[in-house]
Amino acid sequence: MSTTRDDSSQSARRPRRFGVLRSWATAPYLVGSGMAMMGDNIEHVITYWVLWQKFESPALVGFQLISHWLPFLLLSVYAGSLAERFDCRRLIQIGQGLFMFVSLCWGVLFLTDSLQLWQACVLLIIHGLAGCLWGPAEQMMLYDFAGRSELPSAVRINATFRSLGILFGPVVGSALLLSFGPTWGIFINVVFYLPLTIFLMRTPFTGHTRSGSPRTTRTTLLASLRVLADVRHNRSIISMLLLAALASITIGAVLQTAMPVFGGIFTGPGGDSDFTYGLLLFALGAGGVLGGFFLEATGWVRPTPAAAAVAATGLGASSIVFALASHLWLALTVLVLAGVCKITAEATQMAIIQLEAPPEIRGRVIGSYSMFGPGMQTFSGVTVGVLGTIATIPQAVTIGGSVLAIGALGIGAYVLAGRGRRVG
Repeated sequence: MSTTRDDSSQSARRPRRFGVLRSWATAPYLVGSGMAMMGDNIEHVITYWVLWQKFESPALVGFQLISHWLPFLLLSVYAGSLAERFDCRRLIQIGQGLFMFVSLCWGVLFLTDSLQLWQACVLLIIHGLAGCLWGPAEQMMLYDFAGRSELPSAVRINATFRSLGILFGPVVGSALLLSFGPTWGIFINVVFYLPLTIFLMRTPFTGHTRSGSPRTTRTTLLASLRVLADVRHNRSIISMLLLAALASITIGAVLQTAMPVFGGIFTGPGGDSDFTYGLLLFALGAGGVLGGFFLEATGWVRPTPAAAAVAATGLGASSIVFALASHLWLALTVLVLAGVCKITAEATQMAIIQLEAPPEIRGRVIGSYSMFGPGMQTFSGVTVGVLGTIATIPQAVTIGGSVLAIGALGIGAYVLAGRGRRVG
């Protein structure tokens, strides 16, 4: 009863801007998550470079993408069921432990010059499984820390810090690679996973403090997927799942995958295409970071399905303009806008998923979002590959952006129609 009263009183209070960052209970968790995400990206920079230098295998490059996202597609809902049953602190620590184990294994294999192709594939799969296990438990902890009233803020700030990790991970990874070499660089990378792991030893929050004791019944992999049937009548949840899947399939990782092509397109004669490529990636990442802080500072965007649909539409539209741009300054501008729209859509979707999900199945609903969102990025490479073969890469991005914009508007209309029926 006390937990219910606490949540009710929190709901009545107006959330403070950056309130979760002012709390010593929450701020270290958010910073630690951002550092762990930076470590994830540092590992990609170092290991992908070594794997290409050693094997020069395009097939392995494709496997890197598949091994990273396929566990999200196949196992995210089950990972959510685990988050409902067990202490989320321990699940996150297991995920961080797997990340550190993989980095240490890479380092030993680099140091002994004994890396083989099958070993690389195994480590890439373990890395993907670690990220899959981390996701639902991370979001359950956010709800536990913030409660309903400050949950949208917590989701926004968490997404912003993760964007910071994604933005600066390649920069730090490149610096480690150049300064210490791949072997000691990947060993040093272990340090980035430690702050979150250590903090979770000290916090009293478990992911279940506000919602009651963890669920005791076991759930099989197939049974966990029945959560989709449990939420099929909730238009807000279904629309957010559809938006996440649509964005992942049409744009998803496509912009980053296709960025080297655009680096060449926007580089003039005698210019440095690698520098242009870096500028384009930085603009997209900076848009996510700036957008997250701007949304939190202003509080203009409320967690509604309409807001998520508009943001997804903006991501599609800005992708179209980027693909059709003929000047670098315009391309950089619309990429910043695309980053703003992307973080707005994703943070709004996750907040709605958490707020609408029944407490007893919250973990599996969050897992469903990971399956429809990050998991569907498994197919984004296929999308750009097929469309890029039939047409050109810029045309592929234009088509993907158009489908996303039109589809997002349709999903928004679907949600509004459902509201109209309830009012009637």
